Amino acid sequence: MEPEATGGGRPGGGPRDAASDVHALIRDLLPVLAPSAWLDAATSEMVLTIGHSQARASTATVLERCADQPRTRWPSLVDEWVREVGDRASRAVGEMELFGDVRELLRLRIVPKLTPGDREGLVVVPAGDHFDAVVVIDHPRYGGPLTRDRAGLLGLRRLGFVMTNTHDRELADVEVRDQPLLPGRDVRVVTKPGSRYVSALLSEVHQFLPSPNEHGALVGAPSHSTLLIYPITSRAVEEVLPVFADVVAEMHAAADDPCASGVYWSHGERRLTPVLQSPDGPANAEFNDLLKILPDAED
Repeated sequence: MEPEATGGGRPGGGPRDAASDVHALIRDLLPVLAPSAWLDAATSEMVLTIGHSQARASTATVLERCADQPRTRWPSLVDEWVREVGDRASRAVGEMELFGDVRELLRLRIVPKLTPGDREGLVVVPAGDHFDAVVVIDHPRYGGPLTRDRAGLLGLRRLGFVMTNTHDRELADVEVRDQPLLPGRDVRVVTKPGSRYVSALLSEVHQFLPSPNEHGALVGAPSHSTLLIYPITSRAVEEVLPVFADVVAEMHAAADDPCASGVYWSHGERRLTPVLQSPDGPANAEFNDLLKILPDAED
């Protein structure tokens, strides 16, 4: 569960006194409301045993609720919180048992940068300046974004394996092909029809570029199943860019699972920089500087 701040206490007592009193109320209620649960004082968590599984919930939330209320309201607030956590834990554990080992179903989905409101409550981390990496449960009926609340209840605290899951189980069989974009100018297509995770390769564009590659590539992710990549080797990129941008925009508009409509420059330490900041052409100053040093277009 997402850590939450625990400020304040009851009038006349400090935060430590408030926590002690609220924890005492929880202990008094557990035999009645959740006989199989117990309070772990070392971690300030309520531990619920459900079947063969355990779920944990930090008491930070109920401490915060009580901090702003008169002491006479604390018993009802604690009662409400214990029941609420018990219900959520039962649902979460039920889902876990339905899924089997839910960790096997976790995937990483790259999406355009979410708004603060859309990010709230989800297990999500920035993937550069323009995208976010969202952890999802890959299940046709019960899947969806993993919430911090559900992750906490299921004990999913370290999720570094999710990228490995995504690579090994979703991206090992992507198709890579070159197809004409303009006469003599090919675009590299990385695709897996129907996949929701090919966009996760946005951070690994370098592996699809010819070596050596000094200047990076134009990149588009019109849908979550397809990346378009054009290696930058000469000023021919100026001729390619508007056509590349049109193709990305058209594919994005027609996609069943659209990702991003723009064109990015993949360069440096896996950076993605928007190229077209206006419909009239490249407006990014760093990209314009690159164009000045590129060799002339080869025949």
